[in-house]
Amino acid sequence: MNVSIGVSNRHVHLTKEDLYKLFGDGFELEKRNDLTQPNTFASTSLVTLKTDKSLIEGVRVLGPCRDYTQVEISRTDAYKLGLNPPVRNSGKLEGSSLITIIGPEGSIDVNACIIATRHIHLTPQHRRAYGLEGVEKISVRLGGEKGGIIDNVYLKESEEAFFELHLDTDDANAHLVKNEDIGEII
Repeated sequence: MNVSIGVSNRHVHLTKEDLYKLFGDGFELEKRNDLTQPNTFASTSLVTLKTDKSLIEGVRVLGPCRDYTQVEISRTDAYKLGLNPPVRNSGKLEGSSLITIIGPEGSIDVNACIIATRHIHLTPQHRRAYGLEGVEKISVRLGGEKGGIIDNVYLKESEEAFFELHLDTDDANAHLVKNEDIGEII
């Protein structure tokens, strides 16, 4: 069974309250482009991530606003920032790293920095159709010159989803895969 691949660069999800702290009261995110998952988009807004060791500028804010603020980075980003964030599913922020997010109107310190798990977005219908009921995580074979098998790929179910494997830039670069390449669920 094949699955499309989406490569996820570092990004930030914000609550409405934190959006206002960073960009000013009443600020609204402006859509730059839609993402593959329904009702999600990359905004035109950028922030800076800062630690005592370093900073990364030009980090994209994704929309719409969520009920939690979360910073998703790669292990390579973590080395640059001097952090050791946990690998977590989105929204699971226990034990996450402290980081400062800087916007044009302010900054916030949040314990919300993670390395996102490898995951496949799917609907309950996908789960039934592909015989994945009761399965929490799987393995995926990646083809190509530096292909391989990646384990611990979580299944992230929601009522609306585009069937897609999300990898961070470290995983994608290690296997020389890019957006819209195809992986094989094994």
